[in-house]
Amino acid sequence: MFKKILIANRGEIACRVITTARKMGIQTVAVYSDADKDARHVDLADEAVHIGAAPSRESYLQADKIIAACKATGAQAVHPGYGFLSENAEFAKRVEEEGIVFIGPKHHSIAAMGDKIASKKLAAAAGVNCIPGVNDAIETAERAVQIAQGIGYPVMIKASAGGGGKGLRVAYNDKEALEGFTSCRNEARNSFGDDRVFIEKFVEEPRHIEIQLLGDSHGNVVYLNERECSIQRRHQKVIEEAPSPFISDATRKAMGEQAVALAKAVQYQSAGTVEFVVGKDQSFYFLEMNTRLQVEHPVTECITGLDLVELMIRVAAGEKLPLVQADVQRNGWAIECRINAEDPFRNFLPSTGRLVRFQPPKETMFQANTQDLYGVRVDTGVQDGGEIPMYYDSMIAKLIVHGTDRLDAIAKMREALNGFVIRGVSSNIPFQAALLAHPKFVAGDFNTGFIAEQYASGFRAEDVPHADPDFLLALAAFVHRRYRDRASGIHGQVVGHEVEVGEDFTVVALGAGGQAVHTQVRVQDFEGKTGSSAVSIGASSYKFCSNARLGSPRIHGTCNGQPFTAQVERGTLRNPLALRIAHDGRQLDALVLSPRAAALHALMPYKAPPDMSRFVLSPMPGLLVDVAVQPGQKVQAGERVAVIEAMKMENVLFAAADGVVEEVLAAKGESLSVDQPIVRFE
Repeated sequence: MFKKILIANRGEIACRVITTARKMGIQTVAVYSDADKDARHVDLADEAVHIGAAPSRESYLQADKIIAACKATGAQAVHPGYGFLSENAEFAKRVEEEGIVFIGPKHHSIAAMGDKIASKKLAAAAGVNCIPGVNDAIETAERAVQIAQGIGYPVMIKASAGGGGKGLRVAYNDKEALEGFTSCRNEARNSFGDDRVFIEKFVEEPRHIEIQLLGDSHGNVVYLNERECSIQRRHQKVIEEAPSPFISDATRKAMGEQAVALAKAVQYQSAGTVEFVVGKDQSFYFLEMNTRLQVEHPVTECITGLDLVELMIRVAAGEKLPLVQADVQRNGWAIECRINAEDPFRNFLPSTGRLVRFQPPKETMFQANTQDLYGVRVDTGVQDGGEIPMYYDSMIAKLIVHGTDRLDAIAKMREALNGFVIRGVSSNIPFQAALLAHPKFVAGDFNTGFIAEQYASGFRAEDVPHADPDFLLALAAFVHRRYRDRASGIHGQVVGHEVEVGEDFTVVALGAGGQAVHTQVRVQDFEGKTGSSAVSIGASSYKFCSNARLGSPRIHGTCNGQPFTAQVERGTLRNPLALRIAHDGRQLDALVLSPRAAALHALMPYKAPPDMSRFVLSPMPGLLVDVAVQPGQKVQAGERVAVIEAMKMENVLFAAADGVVEEVLAAKGESLSVDQPIVRFE
C-alpha cells in the first residue's frame, strides 16, 4: 500500500480523498492555486504545494507542476478527483512513465472512453445499445445542419471531449443547429483544448441513468447498481438518487451487464461510470463513460456500504476487488442535492464572495465511514469565512441523506435543507426545496426536461410551495415575543417606562415595491414554560416550544407537537428591524409591531430605488471578456452588448430595448461586481 499520495484537485473532492487516505493511514499532499491558499483541502492535507495562479489553466491543469510536486514530496501515487486532469489520458500516461501510480484507469482506457466518438464505436462493438447519430467529427456549421436534417430534429450537438454540460446544445431547428455548433466548438476549445463536435438523435422524454462500475487489474469488474440523475438544469445535475424510482430489476440487470461488457472490452480498472439515456419504455442507449469518480458517488456508497475512494486506492495498489457481483447490496434510498453558489431568483447567476456564515446541518453520516448510515452527510471543500472564487465551478457542498425508502429520504433531505445556513453568497437551497416538494418529483414522474418544463419562465419566490404559509407569520411572532420577553427582564429600566411585552401584534410582511400585508396575531404563554408560546392567527393556533438561543440563525423546536427546523435572522438590508424567516425554501421578511406602531408604519412613504433602465448592469461578479458596442453605436433590443465569464461559464448580456450607446463604463479584462454598470444608453 502507498505511504503518500498527492491529490491533483481542489474543493470537496480533494477533501473527500484526504478523508479516506487518512483512514487508511496514508499521508496526503494537496496542491493549490493563488485563489486556494486558505482553502479547506490545504488545511486538511499533511503537506501542500503551490502550483500557480488562480485560473485553472495556470494551476490545476498544469501537468508538469503536478508531477514536479509528486517528486518533490515523494508522493507515490496521484488521485485526480474529477474535472481538471481526471480524464486526460496524456496526463495519466505521463504520470505512469514517471514511475508514479495513477489512481484511476490506465491511460489506454481513458483514451478509448474519453473520446465520445471513439467510445460509441467501441460500445457498439461490445454489444452495448447506442443512439442513432453521426459519430465522426463535423468540420463546419453548414455540414452540421445537413446532418441534423438527415437524422431529424431534435438533435444533440456534443463536443467530443466535453463534460459537465459544457460543449453541449440541443437543437430543434436549422438556426439552433447552426448557432449551437459554433457555441459548442468555442466552449470545447476553451474548456478542453479540443474542438471536435458530433451530432446524435435527442431522445425525447429521456431519463439520465448511470451505472457505477468497479474494475481491478486482475480482470474483475462489478456494477454497483444505478443512479438516477434526470433532475438537471442546462445539462448540469441538480439532484441525484440511488436507486432509480423508474427502472425495473430486469432493466437494471441488463444495463449493468452491458456496462460491465464495455469495461472489460477496454480492460478497465478503477471506479468508472457508464451513462445511459433511458426512454419511457425502459429502452436504454449508451451515452458515454466517465473514466473517473463521479460527483454523485456518495449515494452509491450509502446503498452499498462501500467506500469507493478506498476501493480505487486499493485497486491502484494492485489488490483484487474484495467482492463479486452477488455481494453487491442495495439497502435503503439515498439522495444528493448539489448546493451551488448561484442565485435561483436571478436566473441562477453565479454568486461569488466570502462565506460570512457556513453552518451545515448536523451530520450523522461521514465520508469514508460505511458503518454509520441512514442519516445526513455533507461533503464540502469550504468552511466558515472561506471564499467562493470566480475561477472554478459553483459547488459549495453536496448534501447527502440516506433513508429507509424514497419518501423517508425526501423528508430527511427537506429537513436537512432547512438547517443548512449559508450567508454572504446566494445559494440554490430554495430551488432544491421547491424540487423536493414538487408532486411530480415526489411521485417519481420526471425526466431530464423536468426543470425546463416546470420552470419554463424561470424560478420565482412564488414557485416555492409551502404547506402552511401562516406558519412563517406565526414563527416570526413567536421569535419577536421571545426578544420582547428578554428585553423586559433587563435590570435598571426607568420606572414607568419598562418594556411591556403585550399579547396583540401585527405582522407586517414586506413585499417588493413597498407592498406590505398586515396580519393580526395574538401571542400568549403556553404551558408556562420558557420558550413556549401559543400564536393565534384567525382560527388557527400554533403552539411553539423551542430553547434555541436568540441570535442563532437556526431554530429547532416543535410546533403543535411536531418537530421543525427553520432559519431566523434579525435585520435585513431593507430594514434593520425586520425578521427574516426561512422554511421549506420559502422566505418571509416581516416586521412584528404593536397595533399602534403598525398603523404608523402604514403611513410611511415608500422610497423607490433609482431608475437604472438606461444602464446595462453586471448581473454577477465576473470577468468582462468582451464589450461588443462602442459610444455612439445604435443598438437594437436583443443585440449582444457584453460577455461576462464566471465559474467557467460564459454569460452574454443583451440590450433590453433599442437605444444609442452614450458611454462604455467598464473595460475588457476588468473584474466586475454585482450590479456594476457596464454600458450607459442615451
